[in-house]
Amino acid sequence: MPFESLSAEALGNIYVGLLGLAVLLYAILDGYDLGVGVLFPPRNETFKDDMVASIGPYWDANETWLVLAVGLLLIAFPQAHSAILQTLYLPATFMLIGLILRGVSFDFRAKVPQTKKRKWDTCFKYGSLLTTLSQGYMLGIWVTGLRTDWYAQGFALLAAFGVTAAYAFIGACWLILKTEGELQAKAFYWAKRCLMILAGGIIAVSFINLTLHENVRELWLESPLGLVLMLIPLACFGLLLLCGIVLQKLPKAGGRGEWLPFALALLVFVLCFTAFGISYYPYVVPGKLTIMDALSDPDSLRFLLVGAVVVVPCILLYTVWVYRIFAGKSEKLAYY
Repeated sequence: MPFESLSAEALGNIYVGLLGLAVLLYAILDGYDLGVGVLFPPRNETFKDDMVASIGPYWDANETWLVLAVGLLLIAFPQAHSAILQTLYLPATFMLIGLILRGVSFDFRAKVPQTKKRKWDTCFKYGSLLTTLSQGYMLGIWVTGLRTDWYAQGFALLAAFGVTAAYAFIGACWLILKTEGELQAKAFYWAKRCLMILAGGIIAVSFINLTLHENVRELWLESPLGLVLMLIPLACFGLLLLCGIVLQKLPKAGGRGEWLPFALALLVFVLCFTAFGISYYPYVVPGKLTIMDALSDPDSLRFLLVGAVVVVPCILLYTVWVYRIFAGKSEKLAYY
């Protein structure tokens, strides 16, 4: 059998790496289309049609990464999967309701009479908002080590609003890249406002995070590696500052460099994710379950890795292919 020589520790690191990749790509790719949904204006029908057109070719494929992440967690770390869902079954249910609302609304808004279209647009907006708030809340509770006390609840609520702001920010940057005219001008406005909220949220979450786990505090503030790790938040805020400058200057650039805000937002997401990964490795549930504690049977994982080696590159290639096909400005929305 292939991969017979891989130790249990190596398998654990491979699977947690695949899990991390799936979560990161989901946060970036589905993050921007969730953000577009959160930014849905209440009345401007033209804006809403153009916003749907900007995400239409991609949004179904983007959610594949969420399915992959949940599958990897269940297969490779069943004990962690059980602990997480037992604690977070309620917000996970709300997240699924939000995703269902988005999916139904996306199709129904094209099929109902014009007089009822606004109701489904409202469902799409609040389905997106429910999904982002639920995901942020779940992230916050996970970071605390699945605590449910009042302090953990407060941190989770802060994380819920922080993740929503992050998704709205990257969604606005996506609209700058994919749209033109009045909607693009509005997207610049949204991006500037969300950037300020996001920066404040990152600062607040970063400081509170240091109070949750002693090993994280020691890693960042007391270990020799801490000085190197401090480059991550410095780079993150440097990129946010640069993005703020770019957002001020781009409207006068005659269409040049419209990809920059989205690229900078993407880098900010990667840096934040890297900081989380370094802080909590080798835990699958911070402070409770390490990779080796939660790891499934190594023989089963060696067998399943054969499939993962085929499936994950295929999903990556398909994602790249779709984005290459639909590169450039989005076309006007049309239903057939």
